[in-house]
Amino acid sequence: QTRLVESGGGLVQAGGSLRLSCTPAGWELEYYIIGWFRQAPGKEREGLSCTTTRGEISAIADSVKGRFTSDRSNAKNTVDLVLHNLLPEDTGIYYCGKVSSRRACEGLDAAEYSDWGQGTQVTVSS
Repeated sequence: QTRLVESGGGLVQAGGSLRLSCTPAGWELEYYIIGWFRQAPGKEREGLSCTTTRGEISAIADSVKGRFTSDRSNAKNTVDLVLHNLLPEDTGIYYCGKVSSRRACEGLDAAEYSDWGQGTQVTVSS
């Protein structure tokens, strides 16, 4: 089993910041491309960012560009998503998944990712 585990969510006021972590459950992620997604109630899973095995941010969604960034550490075996200037519309469950190709990474298509965890809830109050 190659499941991922998301953590770090919480309740924050608009304008605040959070740091979410994506950690593999008992395996090494340095050979895998990792993407972050979120899903708001009643909406489809939305791709946010994708980070290559070398830590390059290959894709970032327009909705979060300039506010969110990815921070990968193969030494720590994590891929973090750093959220700044949070807005109420950023509320949702945040997930990470892995994908096998850079093309799929850049497309931020949830259907091409796998090994999702349970997600971590982010709630932004106005």
